[in-house]
Amino acid sequence: MELADKHEGATTKAFAGLRVLDFSTTIAGPHCSRMLADMGAEVIKIETDGGETMRTRPPLRHGCSTVFGQLNVGKKSMVLDLKSEEGNEAIRRLVATSDILVENFRPGVMHRLRLDYDSLRPLNPRLIYCSISGYGQTGPSAELPAYAPVIHAASGYDMAHLAHQPGRNRPDYCGIYHADVVTGTYGFGAIASALYQRSVTGLGQHIDVSMLESMLTLTVVELQTAQFEVEPPPRPMFGPTETADGYVMITISSEKSFQNLMKAIKRPEWISDPRFVTYGVRRANWGDMMDGVEAWSRPLTTKECLAALDAEGVPASAYRTVAEALADPQLTHRRALTDVTDEGGTFQVLNLPFRMSGADVSAGKHMSVLGEHTQEFLREAGLGEAEGTSNKAAASS
Repeated sequence: MELADKHEGATTKAFAGLRVLDFSTTIAGPHCSRMLADMGAEVIKIETDGGETMRTRPPLRHGCSTVFGQLNVGKKSMVLDLKSEEGNEAIRRLVATSDILVENFRPGVMHRLRLDYDSLRPLNPRLIYCSISGYGQTGPSAELPAYAPVIHAASGYDMAHLAHQPGRNRPDYCGIYHADVVTGTYGFGAIASALYQRSVTGLGQHIDVSMLESMLTLTVVELQTAQFEVEPPPRPMFGPTETADGYVMITISSEKSFQNLMKAIKRPEWISDPRFVTYGVRRANWGDMMDGVEAWSRPLTTKECLAALDAEGVPASAYRTVAEALADPQLTHRRALTDVTDEGGTFQVLNLPFRMSGADVSAGKHMSVLGEHTQEFLREAGLGEAEGTSNKAAASS
């Protein structure tokens, strides 16, 4: 039974009726505001007449980026020159009818444009203004330029990850931008919290989200071991276990999962073996235990290995590519992907990773053309058809 089937009434969009002005670019801010769009908010993405840089990121079909679509589907598009009086005035008028503003410029940019929180609050005291930046809005590092790979290095994350790679002394290259996604998600959570608080107080507020601090939340254990003297384990607990045709990940994090693994590999006597009988001695002898596990797994195919592990309830998975993961019937069952159309054709994006019994949280189906809604919102703001746009780059620092 789907969650929606348990709800007495028809599901709606939880944030329907809310309006968002989205000044964000690249990944962190757009990820945050796309979550708001998925929840039903009207998100107006403000861009220059050339569009933001993510519009050129591959895969491209007829000039349309699906990565940009993944981050911005469901939003409306407005082109403005924020340095012009007309463009600035258009925003100030739209602020009066908006609930949320999201921006991820370097601190100081919005102030120079006279679009910072203190400048806009008198126009709309209910405005929730979310600023996402590398290090936060104030402090000695606030104005430093920052992108996700820089934050990965600055937060200690990369070196913490390296500590789990035996025999390695050079940090990994960065190709997956954890800091952007994590920070955007924290921004979304903070906005949702501010909306609840506004329902009580009637007032908005300024939200200051730091990528550095967001990334540090991923180092739960390492943050604590950095403060105290802790003997490093002889071998990392979680890593690839070799099979005849690949690798599997086996995760032993409880006594039950340890005992089930011993049954799966036909070593029940190791449950009472002095080397493995308790967690403490087991960690000290982890290499010996996993060498025994690999002696069992190497003659087996990945499929055979997983069948034996699944039969005993051992948490395990094959190492899959993203394409293989997307083909998982579990994702089909949960309708995790939805079709989106843009000028380049059709592609799929991931829906939000949660479901609600009383709300529709699926992604939009249409990717707006750059500037598609500019004239609509200029008219709403009471400005002329051509006002507010320019060939100049908007909002550059």
